[in-house]
Amino acid sequence: MRTLSFTACVLLQLAALRVLHGAKWTYRGPEGEHHWSKHYPFCGGAFQSPIDIKSELLRFDPALRPIELQNYNLSPNEQLTLGNNGHSLQISLPPKMYISSLRHRYTAAQLHFHWGSSSRPAGSEHTVNSRQYAAEMHVVHYNSDKYPNISMAVDKSDGLAVLGVFIEIGDFNPAYETFLKFINGIKYRDHKVQVPGFNVRALLPNRLDEFYRYDGSLTTPPCYPSVLWTIFRNHVTISQKQFLALATALYSSYAQDSTATPLHGNFRKPQLVDSRVVLVSFKEGRGLHGTLTVSPPFKRKQVVHQLLAGDLADLADEGLYQLLPSGSQTVRAGNRKDTMSQLSVTLAKPKQQTKNPSLRKSQTNRFVGKLGMEENTLCFTSLEHQLRQSHAESELSRILRDLIYPELNLKSYLDCKSDLALPTIRHILSRRPTDEALELDRSLTKALMNPRKTSPATKDRGSRTKHGSVSVQQKPLSRRHPHPWLLPMEWED
Repeated sequence: MRTLSFTACVLLQLAALRVLHGAKWTYRGPEGEHHWSKHYPFCGGAFQSPIDIKSELLRFDPALRPIELQNYNLSPNEQLTLGNNGHSLQISLPPKMYISSLRHRYTAAQLHFHWGSSSRPAGSEHTVNSRQYAAEMHVVHYNSDKYPNISMAVDKSDGLAVLGVFIEIGDFNPAYETFLKFINGIKYRDHKVQVPGFNVRALLPNRLDEFYRYDGSLTTPPCYPSVLWTIFRNHVTISQKQFLALATALYSSYAQDSTATPLHGNFRKPQLVDSRVVLVSFKEGRGLHGTLTVSPPFKRKQVVHQLLAGDLADLADEGLYQLLPSGSQTVRAGNRKDTMSQLSVTLAKPKQQTKNPSLRKSQTNRFVGKLGMEENTLCFTSLEHQLRQSHAESELSRILRDLIYPELNLKSYLDCKSDLALPTIRHILSRRPTDEALELDRSLTKALMNPRKTSPATKDRGSRTKHGSVSVQQKPLSRRHPHPWLLPMEWED
């Protein structure tokens, strides 16, 4: 335990230092997105954004309420900071603006844009069935019920809520012109100007009741998996001239640099979905007729209770997969025998599952008792990446994955944010009678290996899941100073 704690602390401190001091990053070239994870481990982990919102990932959730915005119509007497931070055009927003329809109050901090180029006007980060829009606006909010400012919220699992708006080229948009007319004043990196307040609500689609909802991350370093994403279904338009102003007027370099680097194509490519689902607030429309409806929380808890205390033989006969929202994660082809063999050893010797039985017992008791996460839960994503980079023994990585992934996935499952996957079921079964647990596992594996019993969404997610585990609700580490470009510009000085 002492070795585990020391190694984990050292690796996590190294990762924290890299984020604190910051590292140069770009969208292309030597510091492009494929290299972000070298300095920002979360960028190489799970629960990343953006994603391609495919029809087979969608789950209709009738409990989703329309987005309600407060104080979004600002007076011209209020001064806002419009700036070029080298990565995007960004506008700082006053704290009186907030979202009132979520579980917590989320206070506005800033909004910014991602866009394509004059030669390729496709630059949205999220895509819908592989369709990429010309640009995308993100309005960033932080959980002000729990955290005093965005600095403290940015690396917490419930810290941020971002509204995403697709932008397409079409009709002239007077709302966007209120700040685009000042764009020549922020040509170079770190340039800022003051602009009069305007109706920020007018930048969003008319309908705020139709949207996609999923758990993800910041789309730029340090890529903390701390964002509750709301992507509006309907797009807004700006004119060709307005788009060209956005795509050609700015530079990511400083004014004093010898070479001016244009600022365009500032979007991250879609990330792996893993076993996440995308909740939607609407059911009608093309591609949505076959959309499943998420099970209510009480039903999901009932499934977990049956696994914890029910008759496992009966569950095997009934087919547990039929009780789950969309079945579960498939077993990767070619690995079935290895999976069953490993499970047999695991269930036959539960107390020898790790080199530290006390750690397993403590984790399992907390897992069964609270069915949730604790504040100091290690971020497996960051730690596993560091272990791979340092070539540390795989045993430590496996232990952390076995202990942490199932617990975090269960929390996400009960909140209707993911599917209950096989690793989590097996984690629960590790404390149940061996014969019954094996019988149930064989039943699940057989059912999930049958293509006729497996949904297209499940099949796709299973084939893209890393390490045979699910993507989970990560709990990032607490840090006092996130990467400065994420903050409202007034706080960067």
